[in-house]
Order: sequence, then structure tokens, then C-alpha cells
Amino acid sequence: MPEVKRIGFVGLGRMGWPMARELVGAGFEVVVHDVQHDRTGAFVEEYSAGRAERLAEVAAGADVVVTMLPDSGIVGAVLFGDGDNVADHLTSGATVIEMSSGVPDATIGFGVRLSERGIGLIDAPVSGGVKRAEDGSLAIMTGGTDKEVDRCRPVLEAMGSVLKTGQLGSGQAMKSLNNLVSAGGFLIGIEALAIGRKFGLDPDTMVDVLNASTGSNNSTQKKFKQFVLSGRYDSGFALDLMVKDLTIALGIAERSEAAVPFAALCRELWASARNGSGAGADHTEIARFSERLAGTVLSEPDSKSD
Repeated sequence: MPEVKRIGFVGLGRMGWPMARELVGAGFEVVVHDVQHDRTGAFVEEYSAGRAERLAEVAAGADVVVTMLPDSGIVGAVLFGDGDNVADHLTSGATVIEMSSGVPDATIGFGVRLSERGIGLIDAPVSGGVKRAEDGSLAIMTGGTDKEVDRCRPVLEAMGSVLKTGQLGSGQAMKSLNNLVSAGGFLIGIEALAIGRKFGLDPDTMVDVLNASTGSNNSTQKKFKQFVLSGRYDSGFALDLMVKDLTIALGIAERSEAAVPFAALCRELWASARNGSGAGADHTEIARFSERLAGTVLSEPDSKSD
């Protein structure tokens, strides 16, 4: 297959911005587009990338188009929407790399529609957050044919490590399951801190002990002190997006007829926290929801619980 030289990139959010920057730094010709045109302009000015006011301009002449967007509904509109879209302006032989945390069944449907035009599709959602997007070390869960993945490997490796998961849609399925495990670990860890706090243990000390023991997980290592006990609640990953990913995971379980009572309760608790939080709340704010349930406060170590 022909070498990838020109990349169209759609979605310059907190994750998309550093990912597109890594592609520029790797020497690709990158043309960017974001619904917030001032953000597109700022990226172009800072990194000398090409600017696309319309989706048609993103696709024109592109070997690959990358989508990094909030959900599958928006991806579908970008690819196939009435009027301005990507699919109508990509040439046969091009590939779309769908890097959003989307719904596998929707992505499989996109693949069918694109293949009718001679356009390939792989799904490649990421894990690692803004920090790892910024240093190009994301874990990229990649689904699709070996031929398409191999062609796009240089593009993906500019942003992180490629973890081949199987057929189209499998990357997004794996991403939702990864976030299910992450969400469960966060929630049980916070509840353990709340129990200990009411007993009289210091939350800071508890995190240190967990991290030196078998209770350690990604949240105890990289979230509790940094974003919860500090009172910052600004990890950069939204509570809405976590609930979306958990809903995708539960949908996969339902279609597979798998009984998953713990996963279902986990999703219910995260959704309840989302419903009680303000718009745009960070996912670490579920700790406040758990504090209210437990009747204690973790981010103020000197406060007295009842």
C-alpha cells in the first residue's frame, strides 16, 4: 500500500491537540480542523500545520484522516453528514483512523459504508490521558485488518504504542473494558479511604500503604494524591466520558449475554455521580459523591468526621 504522507486531523481537544502535534513533529504533512475555528487557527500558527475550515478540505488529498472526537454520533456526522463531510472527499485507497472512544457496532457500520467507496477504516482509541498524549507514549488499542493497521503503523507509532486487538471495533471494545477496570479500581479505592478516614487513619498515609501493597492500582498511584487529596479534581478526563465508556462496556456485555453484576453497579454509581455534578465535571469528582455517601471528607485531612 502507498506510504502515508498527508494526514487530515479532526478534533483538537485536550487529547487531540498534542496528538496532532506529535504527527507534525514526526514529519507528516498535517492539515487540522476543529469545530472551534479559533483553536484550529492557534494550532496552525504554533505548529505551521495546514488549516482546514471545512471537512472537505481535511479529506482532499489526504492519505489518512484521523478522528479524535467525543462520541460515535459526532464521528458519523463528520464522516457522512449532509453537505460538508469527510467521506465524500477522500479518494479510494485512503484510510480513516477512528481514535475516539466510540461504540464498536457503530464503527463497524462506518467501516462497511467506507469500504463501499474503497476507503479503509481502523479503530484506534487511546489510553494514558493528556500527559501521555503530550509525550507521545499513549497506549493505542487498534482494531482492523493487518493490511490497514500495518499501513497506518508509522502514524500510530508517532503518538504511542500500537496494541493490536483484532478485527474492526475490537479496539473500542477493549478501551471501554479498560475504563471499566479503571473505574472500578478508582471507586473501591476511594471507598476504602473513606472507611479508613472514619476509623481515624490519615488518607495520605493510606495511599502510601496501598501503593506499597497489593491494593495498588493506577488510581492509587496517579490520581488519589494528585487530584483528590489535593482538592484539584482536574485530571483532564471528564466524568461524562467515563460514564459513556462504562455504558459502552455494559452494552457489549448485554449483547454477549454476560451476567456482570459488579460492572452494572459500577456504572450505576458513576452515572449517579455524574447526575449530581455540574456540567464538565472531571471524573475524579466521583470522590466527592463517595464522600457524601460515607459522611466524611478526604481532601481535608485535619477535619473531624462525625
